[in-house]
Amino acid sequence: MVTVTDNRADRLGAELSRMWGKSSEWAAELMSFRLLYIIMALLSDADRRKLDDSLDGQFYDSPRFVTHADDGFLGRLTTLYDDQLTPGDRVFDAMGSWVSHLPATSLGRVVGHGLNEAELKENERLDEYFVQNFNENQSLPLETNSMDAVCCALSVQYLEYPGAVFSEFARVLDDGGVLIVSFSNRMFPTKAVNAWRSASMTERGDLVASYAEAGGLPRTDQIVDRPSSDPFYAVIAKQ
Repeated sequence: MVTVTDNRADRLGAELSRMWGKSSEWAAELMSFRLLYIIMALLSDADRRKLDDSLDGQFYDSPRFVTHADDGFLGRLTTLYDDQLTPGDRVFDAMGSWVSHLPATSLGRVVGHGLNEAELKENERLDEYFVQNFNENQSLPLETNSMDAVCCALSVQYLEYPGAVFSEFARVLDDGGVLIVSFSNRMFPTKAVNAWRSASMTERGDLVASYAEAGGLPRTDQIVDRPSSDPFYAVIAKQ
C-alpha cells in the first residue's frame, strides 16, 4: 500500500508569496480567484467528451443490482471507511446505488444520492435519499456544514463538471469533515469522460486530487493498494 500526501495549494500559496514578496493573505486572495477559475474550467469540452452522449437518465433508467468492483476492493473500501468514520457521523453517500459499503459503525444520519431510485430504495443504510443528475445540476439540496463525511465510490469518472460538484461537497462538510473518493480500473467506458479514459491510474489519482483542490479541499492523501484483482485507489481530502 502506498500513501501520498499532497498539499499543493499550500505550497503554491507560499511560492506566490516568495516570488512577488507579497503577504500570505494576498496570496490566499489570489488563490481564491484561481480556484474559482479552476471550478469553472477544470475540464475542457474535449476533456468532458463521452463516447455515449445520450441522456444519463436513459442510461441509468434500469436498475443494476450489481457491485462494480471485486470483493477485495469492496472489503478494503469498508475498512477505509471504518478508519475514517466515527460513531454518530453524518454521512453523504454521493453517486451511490443499492449498497454503500459502510462499516457496521452506528452513524448519525446517512443521506444517499444516485440516478436510479429503485436502487436507492434497496439500500438499507440510507436514512433518506434523492435522485439528481450532477451533470445537469451541481447544487446539492443539503445544508452547509451538515455532513461529517462525503463518500463517492466508483463513480467520479462520470462527472463532467467535477470542480463545481466537489465545491458542493466541501460546502456541506462540517469543520474537520472528510471527503473519501474511491475508484478502480472498472467503468462504463461509454459514459466516462475523456479525461478519465485517456489517463493512467496514477494520473486519475492526481485528477481526483485536482478536483478536490478546485473545490476547496486542498489537503489530500492518496491511497494505492491491491487487495485482490481490482486495484484500489482512494483520495482522502480535507480543508
